[in-house]
Formats: sequence, structure tokens, C-alpha cells
Amino acid sequence: MHFAALPDVRAGSLPANPCLADDNLGRITNAEFLDLVQKYADRLSKAGIGVGDVVAVMLPNRLELIVALFAAWRLGAAATPINPSLTPAEVTYQLNDSRARALVCADDSEPSDVTVPQRLAVPELDRHGGRVGGAEATEFSNDALALIIYTSGTTGRPKGVELTHANIMAMAEMMVAGMRLTADDHSLLILPLFHVNGIVVSVLSPLLAGGRTTVAGRFSPHTFFDRVEAARPTYFSAVPAIYAMLSALPPTTRPDASSVRFALCGAAPMPVELLTRFEQRYGIPIYEGYGLSEGTCASTSNPLDGVRKPGTVGIALPGQEIALVDSDGNFLTDGSMGEVVIKGPTVMRGYLGRPEETAKVIVDGWLHTGDIGRIDADGYLTLVDRIKDMIIRGGENLYPKEIESAIYTHPQVLEVAVIGRPHPVYGEVPVAFVSYRDSAAVEPEQMLDHLRKSLAQYKIPDLIVTVDEIPKNPVGKIDKRILRARSVEARL
Repeated sequence: MHFAALPDVRAGSLPANPCLADDNLGRITNAEFLDLVQKYADRLSKAGIGVGDVVAVMLPNRLELIVALFAAWRLGAAATPINPSLTPAEVTYQLNDSRARALVCADDSEPSDVTVPQRLAVPELDRHGGRVGGAEATEFSNDALALIIYTSGTTGRPKGVELTHANIMAMAEMMVAGMRLTADDHSLLILPLFHVNGIVVSVLSPLLAGGRTTVAGRFSPHTFFDRVEAARPTYFSAVPAIYAMLSALPPTTRPDASSVRFALCGAAPMPVELLTRFEQRYGIPIYEGYGLSEGTCASTSNPLDGVRKPGTVGIALPGQEIALVDSDGNFLTDGSMGEVVIKGPTVMRGYLGRPEETAKVIVDGWLHTGDIGRIDADGYLTLVDRIKDMIIRGGENLYPKEIESAIYTHPQVLEVAVIGRPHPVYGEVPVAFVSYRDSAAVEPEQMLDHLRKSLAQYKIPDLIVTVDEIPKNPVGKIDKRILRARSVEARL
């Protein structure tokens, strides 16, 4: 089946069953979802959108964003979600780079200073009375482009990751099988819908399984468990920063989370101490996984039914392969560290309009991730660090994740990020930025004494910087680029 046909399939079998919910429209049924998709598709069609076109969608987390994606797919078009917090220049770049022919946005005034071929506001789409008829899976090619997801641009201008319908269907099917999703499952979406994790893991997968999704608005640790108690979801997906904030809530916070059978964690490795703290407090098991946009979100996961190894990101999902290669591209099988490479039906088609960059990262069908890892005898992957984050101190390779893991063993640590700072003698030295739980006061020298118990002297940070908050990028990952700039500018 093609995702363009999913609204018809759900409405045809169980029209009155719940499908989606959010804070704006409340709960809608399968039949109402189909009606909205048809309405949006008809308006996009009248705007000239058809097979092979691109529709940009710039909305906060709300139900209409999902409707717009399915409406574009119904017409054989692709969609590119845009982060609403981007500047006008950044929005213009994505619109131009993707060659979007229309922009779906919240209202006619947003963004007023961005030129687009056509601007379609949600109120206008909701008022539209036309309908595009039923979508048949045979009408569409699985090789057609479905999504263009833009990278965060930490190493240059953002690149458009081309994901086909075959990519997203394969990913959703793997999630359904791996997470044992059924029609009884209910996802609570708290991650941004302009990212592939939010789209595939929290929306497409439960809908494909016959389940449903509740779209939460902006995440707040203080209201999250109220939402869990009200919606009664069976699972949610989050990033380490969210689990850190939830674990730091006052002891008086004692929610009823009995409906949640598991939670997922991705985007960055989760410290074992944080995972244990969260699970023991709330009774929700966390399953760590690993992937990237270029692999349609997830490539490994700790299995629900099987051995779970905290500190690892699990084993390859069914239908995917993971391996390690050295700097020359030779496969490693001796247990040593190497670059993680991925192969399978979820590997992207390529970077939009960048064949040379695509050829650098996809070699003989293997996606080169830029992550360093090791694989144990059972096939479990442990991430060591990003290749670009590795610090070379006087000829010694230092991995920030190892230093960060040691810092996380201190009971007062909330979050930490270690970066390399230029040094006139050693080339680079590690600097640690640390935020603490409950505004605890931990002197830098106390932390250094703590680290000397577990780290060799050459791995000890030259400096411990206490901060109120570690900066994040729009998808919740720690933004080390900002920290590097801060360390140089402030001459810490």
C-alpha cells in the first residue's frame, strides 16, 4: 500500500474510529481525516500542484500539518516541512532549494516577508469546499519522492534529504514490527513535525498499524504528564534532553503513566545514569535507538522482546544492515572502533541537487554516517562519538562522549557537552559545559576531582564551565557549534 491511500483505507474499514487529535481541532475520526485530506488536496490541485511538485508546509505541531502531507501525497507531490522558527532568509533558502510551488502556513501574514509562488493559509484550506476523489495505490510509484527533510546545517548550508515513498513505508513497517504496534496503540507526539522522527515514528507508524496519534503542542516538562494522564497514550518518542528535564521534576510530581508501555529515545546517545533515573522514577522502560534523516530516521534499536543493553543503541532493525569501516573504507570485524555504515531500504535517494555530496556518503549502497562506534559479539552497537567531534590532544584521540559519560556519573549533573578548544601547544584540549539539577552548586575543582577517579589525566577537561542551560538545535540535539564559538569568543 502507498501512504496516499491510507486515509481511504482507514475510513473505509472503520470510519468512526479515532485517528488524530490536537489542541486546536480536538479529536477527529478516520472519516473526518479523509474529508480534510480530500479538501486540502482539492485546493492544492486548484493551485496547480500535481505529480512531481513540492509543497512546503510551515506549521507548528498541529493536526493540519499531517493533513497537508497526506494531501500532497494524494496528488503525487512531495512535501518539505519547514521549521516555523527559522528566519525569513532561512525559509527563503529552503523554499528556493526545494523548488516548492506552494507554501502551507498558519495564516496569510506568515511569513509576510518571504516571497513564495503561492501561499495557502490554513483558514482558507479549511473553508474550501472541493474534494479530490479516492486515491489508488496503483496510481503512484513507490520510488516517487515523498519528503524532503532538511539537515540542521551544522557543517554548512542545510541539505535536502530525499526520502521516497518506499523509504518511509519501509521505515514505518519496521517500526510497526519492531515496536509491536497494533490498532490499540496510541502515540503522543512531542517532537517537532518538521523532523522525520516526529513524522515517521509518532504519526505514520501508528496510523499504519491502525492506531492513532495525539499531537501535543510545544513541549513543557511541567505539563507533559498532565497530557499523558489526559490522553492515555501507549508510547512516545523523545530525546535525552527531554528525559533529563522530566527526571529533574520535583519529587512531588507523581503522575499516573500506567497507559505507557514504552518510550523511545533517539537523536543522541542517552547516558545510562539518566536512563536508570528516569525508569526507576516513572516505571516507563526506555528503548534506545539510532539513526539519521539520511536513513529515514532509525536503523538500530534495543529490542522490545529480547535483551536490552543500556548504553548501547541496540541491534540492526529487521531489513537493515549495520557495519563498521576504517578510514580507507575497509570493513572491520575484529571488534575495533570504526565509522558506522548502514544499508537497507531506508537509505535516502540522495541529497537534493547535490550528486557529488551524495556520492561521498552513499558508497556501494552503504550510507556513511560520520559516527564512530563499536559492535559487540551480539551485534549491539555502541556509539563512541561523531568523527568531527573527536578531539586530538597532543596526538592522543579523545572522544567527548567518554568524558561526558564520566561527568554524568555525578548525581547533580543534568546535562553536559564536551568540545575541543584550540590550544597553542597540544593542538586541542577538552572543555566541558555542565548544567546541574535543581540549580546545584558544584565547584569546577570538585568536578575535576570526581573525574580523576575514572579518567586518565590526559582526558581530564582543561576547564569546567557551569551554565544554566546547554544550547540545543531545533530537533533537541545539543548544539556544539554554539559552544565552540562561545569558548573561542569568550576565551574561557
